[in-house]
Amino acid sequence: MTVDPHTHSSISDGTQSPTELLRAARAAGVDVLGLTDHDTSAGWAEAEAAVATTGVSLLRGSEISCSASGISVHLLSYLHDPDDPVLAAELARARASRVDRARLMVERVAEDYPLTWADVEAQLEPGATVGRPHIADALVALGHVPDRSAAFASILSAAGPYYVRYYAPDVIAAVRAVRAAGGVPVMAHPFASVRGRVVAVEVIEAMADAGLAGLEVDHRDQSPAERAELRAIARRLGLFTTGSSDYHGAGKPNRLAEHTTTPEVLAAIEEAGRLPVVRP
Repeated sequence: MTVDPHTHSSISDGTQSPTELLRAARAAGVDVLGLTDHDTSAGWAEAEAAVATTGVSLLRGSEISCSASGISVHLLSYLHDPDDPVLAAELARARASRVDRARLMVERVAEDYPLTWADVEAQLEPGATVGRPHIADALVALGHVPDRSAAFASILSAAGPYYVRYYAPDVIAAVRAVRAAGGVPVMAHPFASVRGRVVAVEVIEAMADAGLAGLEVDHRDQSPAERAELRAIARRLGLFTTGSSDYHGAGKPNRLAEHTTTPEVLAAIEEAGRLPVVRP
């Protein structure tokens, strides 16, 4: 069984609709796909409808943007109740903050590069929440940069003059909210130092005390040494480990099933979650 539990559709910053994503998963030989769009479950219904036609089982989830002492942390939440009032309110606040932040970033970039809010909106799929990737796509379409990666490395860099922070809940509070909503919290790419600053081991320990279930270890943005350290931490804290593609369609070079999760870990996630995996 091939399980890829961390992917994104055009509802957040992927380039394929949930239906297209499941079709791509089928073509790549994926048996179980995790749809984990940023701060939303809006793509779940369409993905669920595609299960029967593609034969790919669906692990429903979201990737929650969090913060730990000013460091960005991403928390994967699997099989939670999307109507839980506390978690739903946090995700709604994060999405609203993303829009406000995107508008301000566009205003800043436009001072030096021809760019309008309409240019960014033209890159959005219906129902999607705007974010930096959509600004990047607009910059590509206008010819300012060759691709998303170049946009993030230059104009949209977190270290650059156009960057704007957005609301992100404290990661410990987020872990507790996911558990209260019946979800299974897994820390995404914890030691991906190529992305920027990473948290100290003490933060992971505190997350484990709050209910963290697992660590995403096998991910292209983590070196072999970082993965080995994470496996040791997971063993010590009694956490399971996952591997995934973090696939975004054409938005990133990541390929479906380039890293995968064992069926045993999938079973543990389903046993602990409030919702079942959607199967054909």
